[in-house]
Amino acid sequence: MEQNHFIQSIEETYHTLTKAEKKVADYVLQNSRQVLFLSITDLADACQVGETSVYRFCRSMNMQGYQEFKMQLSLGMTETPEQEKLSESNELLGDTLKETAEKIMQSHLSALRETYCLLKQEELELFLEKIDKAKRVFFFGIGDSLLIAQEACHKFASITGKAYCISDPHMQVIAASSMTADDFAVMISYSGATKDNICTAKTAKQEGASVGCITRFRKSPLTAYSDVTLLCGAAEGPMDGGSVSAKVSQLYLIDLLYQEYYTRHYESCRKTREKASRAIVEKIF
Repeated sequence: MEQNHFIQSIEETYHTLTKAEKKVADYVLQNSRQVLFLSITDLADACQVGETSVYRFCRSMNMQGYQEFKMQLSLGMTETPEQEKLSESNELLGDTLKETAEKIMQSHLSALRETYCLLKQEELELFLEKIDKAKRVFFFGIGDSLLIAQEACHKFASITGKAYCISDPHMQVIAASSMTADDFAVMISYSGATKDNICTAKTAKQEGASVGCITRFRKSPLTAYSDVTLLCGAAEGPMDGGSVSAKVSQLYLIDLLYQEYYTRHYESCRKTREKASRAIVEKIF
């Protein structure tokens, strides 16, 4: 791959970096394409440095944070037909309608298969146990992940009266500050590196609540506060933020949790759903 301007900037800045930052720079220079799909924790582990060193490296490159760094790295890469494509949008250029339909279908199927393969029975059981024992279950997300959180709340609210979703980030952390050991906070975040999510999870944890995550990366700033983590399987580059494949994999996990909870509490869930249906029947022509 040809050198791009951003890679050249790293090389030009190299002599001003600290010893730990140089470790990060070395890894990025040698594995630039792979870095696009790593969490900040994964990169820190690969470089054998702390997350703060990765963050300081990004700041040394005049970036606000790790996500902006990955975005700039991605934008600077020169693609040729022989090279790997970074986004599903690029992969579809020049395709016929039928080819596009098939590629999108395969992309979603691939995300579902990978999510299924990443499932661990004990983690799924623990997640369900947390939902079961909690007096209140809060679903939290930011941006595109908020849409998944709202869908999760909608599904569980129809079968149990203890599901909640708050959309405003400030209100999310305020709600977390009033949680107790009887509550369960479900954090939905593909990257696991969104500051608002991390702040909410940290606050909920400090108040004694249980925290669960639905995310792509097992190691991330968010999962550091998680009691149980379910992994979604879609590989999303920095230019593919909010990809449908990522949402499909997250919704698959939500639906799995919903169906299993409904099965285990069939009578009570059936009655609650019937009440919900009667409550909204007059709103439908």
